[in-house]
Amino acid sequence: MSLRDQFTGTGIAIVTPFHEDGSIDWNSFSKLIEFWINGKVEYLVVLGTTGESATVHGKEKQEVLSFVQKQVAGRVPIVAGIGGNDTREVIHGFKEFDLTGYQAILSVAPYYNKPNQEGLYQHYKALDAVTPLPIIMYNVPGRTGQNLTADTQLRIAHDCKNIFATKEASGNFEQISQIIKNKPADFMVISGDDPITLHMIAAGAEGLISVVANAYPLDYSTMVRHCLKGDFAAARPLHYKYIDIISSMFTEGSPAGVKAYLSEMGLCKNTFRQPVWPVSEGHLGKIKKLMK
Repeated sequence: MSLRDQFTGTGIAIVTPFHEDGSIDWNSFSKLIEFWINGKVEYLVVLGTTGESATVHGKEKQEVLSFVQKQVAGRVPIVAGIGGNDTREVIHGFKEFDLTGYQAILSVAPYYNKPNQEGLYQHYKALDAVTPLPIIMYNVPGRTGQNLTADTQLRIAHDCKNIFATKEASGNFEQISQIIKNKPADFMVISGDDPITLHMIAAGAEGLISVVANAYPLDYSTMVRHCLKGDFAAARPLHYKYIDIISSMFTEGSPAGVKAYLSEMGLCKNTFRQPVWPVSEGHLGKIKKLMK
């Protein structure tokens, strides 16, 4: 199966469930994986931002990657989140982690140290040279503090043959349009923003890596499939059904919002690793009303 076949549609940036003491809740993790697969999503992304990857390290990261691979058992493609702001450390991760059963890597643009565009290009060029799997680059300037411009993403897309897609979460439609217009034919543009996914697919994107689909996998993956077929009349009611829910998932930070929903559904505990913290009681009340 080609990369386009595997990664067209809906992927979920999956949460990592924890117990109150901060240890990983493997039983809830197992339930969630079954819930997501039964929700007919196309693939899962493990230890992205929503999976609280910033506080899962080393041996434990490998435990999560291996657990998901065994539980999924080849039923859907899986993507490993391996990124950071130290190029050498990311390359070390590429070499050290056992990625058996994974089909791709999601690697976020370097954050905090704010490299210029040449630095961002050279970072991905270095990853491209040593990667064990195809890479989805991830542009999310709201979190990294630095935008991968259209020119830089296109340069990477044309020069780095192991980087086959971008998860675009800039929200900048001029930039998104330039990438879609000028990218190589086999390069994929994937939405990184739930609320504008319908619009991005209309412009030529090929799917979504979602937060809201953690809680509503069937409806949201159905909405994306309608969009990909060009049936926006069928997609719009689902888009608008979830627009307020999506907003509520980010009002007090993600993954705090989506875990509030999952805990109300009885799928995992409303627990995190600091500095992530649960949403306020007031906001939780609003979430409960939206769920009704």
